[in-house]
Amino acid sequence: MKKKVEFSSHTANLALMRKFVRTFLDAYPFSEKERTLMVLGVDEACTNIIRHAYDLRDDQPIALSVEGKRNCVCMRLRDYGHQTPPEKMQGRAHDLIKPGGLGLHLIRNAFDQVDYILKRRGTELVLTKKLG
Repeated sequence: MKKKVEFSSHTANLALMRKFVRTFLDAYPFSEKERTLMVLGVDEACTNIIRHAYDLRDDQPIALSVEGKRNCVCMRLRDYGHQTPPEKMQGRAHDLIKPGGLGLHLIRNAFDQVDYILKRRGTELVLTKKLG
């Protein structure tokens, strides 16, 4: 099963995106905690796109495709904004008390595999979670 949604980079669209992801995940045997973490992970990735790739502009395209495969679910987030080199996407130490940087830990905890694919324009983020 494969579905796709496209929306502009306005934070008001994130609630619809979360509902889209949750509805998709309901068809799979994940625990409630796993589902919630994945929804939050995709939300965090979208927030990072809006903040970093699009410099808070609210009229830029974001595409999210979700796909269920035999042994995993795969979510792909595509933007056409500024690229952040993968080596800069390290997050920060958990014990530093300051805002920012923990979203990457959240995303990596929610998914088994996180891949950033730099495109000619923008970035594709591929989030994979194994079934079972």
